[in-house]
Amino acid sequence: MQITFNIQYKTVFGEELLLNIVGGEAGDRTIAMSTADGLTWTCQIEAKKSEKRVDYFYSVRNCCGIKCSEWKTITHRLDLNTKASQHIIVEDLWHEIPGDTYLYSSAFTDCVNRRAEGSVKPLAYDKALRLVVRAPQLHSGARLALTGKGAVLGDWDLKKALHMTEHNHNEWIVDIDGDALDANDKNDKEVGLGNNNKICSKLVHELEFKFVAFSDKGEEMWETCENRTLTLKPLEQNEVRVVALDQSFYALCDEKVAGTLIPVFSLRSEGSFGVGDFGDLKLMVDWMAKTHQRLLQVLPINDSTSTHTWTDSYPYSCISIFALHPQYADLRQLPALNDKLEADRFEVLREELNALPQIDYERVNNAKLKYLRLLFEQEGKKVLASKEFKTFFADCERWLAPYAHYCYLRDFYGTCVFSEWPDHKQWNEADRKALSNPKSELYNKVAFYYYMQFVLDQQMRSAHEYARARGVILKGDIPIGVNRNGCDVWHEPEYFHLDSQAGAPPDAFSVNGQNWGLPTYNWDRMIADGCEWWVRRFQNMAKYFDAYRIDHVLGFFRIWAIPTDCVGGLLGQFQPALAMSRDEIQSYGLNFQEHLFTTPFIAHWVVERVFREHTEEVIKTYLNHEHDDIYSLKPEYNTERKIEAAFEGKTTEKDVWLRDGLYALVDDVLFVRDRKNPNLFHPRITAQLNFMYEALWDGDKAAFNRLYNDYYYRRNNNFWYGEAMKKLPILVQATRMLVCAEDLGMVPDCVQWVMKELRILSLELQSMPKDSSVKFGYLSRNPYRSVCTLSTHDMPTLRQWWDEDWARTQEFYNSMLYRGGAAPHPLPGWLARDIVSQQLTSPSMLCVLSLQDWFAIDERIRLADADAERINIPSIPKHYWRYRMHLNIEQLLADRDFNEQVKELIDEAGRK
Repeated sequence: MQITFNIQYKTVFGEELLLNIVGGEAGDRTIAMSTADGLTWTCQIEAKKSEKRVDYFYSVRNCCGIKCSEWKTITHRLDLNTKASQHIIVEDLWHEIPGDTYLYSSAFTDCVNRRAEGSVKPLAYDKALRLVVRAPQLHSGARLALTGKGAVLGDWDLKKALHMTEHNHNEWIVDIDGDALDANDKNDKEVGLGNNNKICSKLVHELEFKFVAFSDKGEEMWETCENRTLTLKPLEQNEVRVVALDQSFYALCDEKVAGTLIPVFSLRSEGSFGVGDFGDLKLMVDWMAKTHQRLLQVLPINDSTSTHTWTDSYPYSCISIFALHPQYADLRQLPALNDKLEADRFEVLREELNALPQIDYERVNNAKLKYLRLLFEQEGKKVLASKEFKTFFADCERWLAPYAHYCYLRDFYGTCVFSEWPDHKQWNEADRKALSNPKSELYNKVAFYYYMQFVLDQQMRSAHEYARARGVILKGDIPIGVNRNGCDVWHEPEYFHLDSQAGAPPDAFSVNGQNWGLPTYNWDRMIADGCEWWVRRFQNMAKYFDAYRIDHVLGFFRIWAIPTDCVGGLLGQFQPALAMSRDEIQSYGLNFQEHLFTTPFIAHWVVERVFREHTEEVIKTYLNHEHDDIYSLKPEYNTERKIEAAFEGKTTEKDVWLRDGLYALVDDVLFVRDRKNPNLFHPRITAQLNFMYEALWDGDKAAFNRLYNDYYYRRNNNFWYGEAMKKLPILVQATRMLVCAEDLGMVPDCVQWVMKELRILSLELQSMPKDSSVKFGYLSRNPYRSVCTLSTHDMPTLRQWWDEDWARTQEFYNSMLYRGGAAPHPLPGWLARDIVSQQLTSPSMLCVLSLQDWFAIDERIRLADADAERINIPSIPKHYWRYRMHLNIEQLLADRDFNEQVKELIDEAGRK
């Protein structure tokens, strides 16, 4: 079968259009198109009789490579439901990334606006006209039809309208009989065509029509445009002409959704095992549907087991970007243990752990792993021989084999630090053959981990389908980093830099910055292969979620890279970044004294101010005298890591004071050297709070401030924009998940440029406005493409925030809630309800509140101790993540009064 593709796209000299076919029997392929005028491009391909469809997109190539491509998340689709002898001619349109990309996401097509998949029937006509149109606004259950002038189009009678088929997400087609078009004389006319001063006559078809949407209740809605007209040359015998039309629009309001944030580990049900699991996720979906919420957001669910201690509770330090955490296995969904005595022991332990107010991470995980091992001994052989497992293994073998081997070696050697293992210090691809052979000894050593991940995958997929069927979007979380001693680094070390640590500069969460201890990425290597590692990561996540949050999206522009000898984050620098030369620094009027500005400034008055009555002790124990009243740190204390080691185990108030004071001395520099080029420099973050800055002359302070503001807020904007656009376009188009981003912190202007261009939803917190000219954000100014919330998992809950700073609360009470008098403390339920209502009525597409903030509206149901509701405290490097709901989901489902309050607030705000 011959297919001809035609498209109009204006190019300049040296550019050519490419047709890129995705998948199919022949695999991915690219065909160069031809043109006579640089505007109309064409090419032909031959399709096999067995092919059912062709998915494709267009791109532009010049001498430097691919200049640009169409939006690739939803490609063009050509159904080959025609007769083998027919010639298909496609008249196409170029698709830029649309403003309403969110409506094409699986969050909307498979959850909120879920519709049954259309079935394309074989074409019965000898020649046919196929019209193709996109209509993303249609709601669940709606169908599209076409009606127009003439009998062939139904003569504007909706009862005779031509019903269309949704053959691709939000894209509809209808096939019209070509012979019927010829017979439709009322729509035909003779037209004179000039050709070399000769007049000829040719019949054309002139169609006048419009699209109309029918709801599942039979209500109709016409598209908002004027009647469409289409002029066509006559169809030849055995020709199928496919014409792509402009998008169909309807008078429908933008859809807004309400939802809840709760980590999976925080869920509690009557039958869970001391921690939330994937079975509890289904119960939580029931509560979402019952209260008219359409989005359930969770924290990362990847395996973070590195030490088998409570420190593994940190979910943003995964050992595998693919493997799921074993703590989330729902033991209720698995076969019962045959050993009744053992089963009874586990039941007693389950009841004990489930009654605890918080998670006992170590006991829960040890118990679950023991249970899964017993079950593997009982059921593993049968499960691993099943067709379902073999399909899973074939799909996941690339990451699953290294992961299982890593876990086995971690436990065998008793440490996750693979650099300390006597052998296997790095993944050996030669091991894959044995790891994939059920008859090998190595396979049987690691088979338990295969079984465990298969069970977790099946349960999480089931929870995902359960949520979709109830119209609830599951939203996941993609951490910016991975554990430096994890499987990902062991398996593919070329993608990481281990000589620095990822973190964040000082912000509202932490005045000294955050040091996550995670390795930074080798972006040059990642970009070289088209960010294939990230694409695999996102596509794996799409198995379980329909939306995701990019944790610390700023890391895709630049990451805060901290030296490995640092504990805090103040001596970090942005990577990549345009560092400054000596001449550039001096051009601002600052007399650059390299040694003085790049080494800790420790004058006697500095020591006195920091250590007060302990000044002499500090000088004697930790410092060397240099000259005059200037000191330096002794070599054994000249880095934060050395100081940390010296004070390990010392917890008295004095020891903490001395340790933190010594940290401050290490950090007391005005510039840090660039890690790649020691002759370039970066102004130290928040250096204006330094003693070195305090010691400058006023003129030097002014010069440094000019330099500092240019560096952090202007100098790198275009550079960071370019860095982000090398990565993010690939990633956001890798799946159909709805893309949201955490864009808080020290946000350069270019972040908004990229997020707007790629249609990424921003995060909006009223207490942390992006407009520096206001203290609290105005909710009415929230962009539609945004997620609004009261608090994140890293922040105090609404009730905690209310009591943190009474002066700030009073200003919020008067200026944002428009109430007079003194603000009440603690936060009463009626006022929390008012605050929640304002969030819900904002223009933001998504309003996602933490479960704790939902509880705040009802004093009867909320936890008495507001501080017990905190999930994470970023300023504590090793925080124990153990928050659990104080009541179980069954109780929540049964609480009619509370559920009615939630439902009423959502309905009043016009959210779905």
